[in-house]
Amino acid sequence: MKRIVFVIAIVTFFISACNQKHAGTAGENRSTVTENTARADTGHARIQFKAYQHDFGNMVEGEIVSYIFTFTNTGTAPLLISSASASCGCTVPKYSKKPVQPGDSGELEVVFNSRGKLGAQHKTIAVRANTRPPVTLLIITANVKEKE
Repeated sequence: MKRIVFVIAIVTFFISACNQKHAGTAGENRSTVTENTARADTGHARIQFKAYQHDFGNMVEGEIVSYIFTFTNTGTAPLLISSASASCGCTVPKYSKKPVQPGDSGELEVVFNSRGKLGAQHKTIAVRANTRPPVTLLIITANVKEKE
């Protein structure tokens, strides 16, 4: 009987030693997986506009004006604009569907039609892209006067 207890004690010792070694290996594997994942991370795109707002100033009702917002991808992954929408149908954003590589620049043109608009105008353009944050707001303003 003492022999059986002794054998069980020895087997338990070896099993627990193996489990401790295995636990250490698992921890090392987790660390390696985390490091490999960090290296495999392709990064994120970041959009940095030269200006986030443009004022067309005074204009006559019915005029159509445009402004080009320039931006740079300051991130580490290609930047892709998925959509750009304006707060009003009188404002139309136009942009390239091609990815902008890190360090490269791109353009987003905003066309504003003042027909039927009088007085102070304030329009926003929501630019959605694969960036953090995913939405960037641009603003155009104008003061539309009546035709004489």
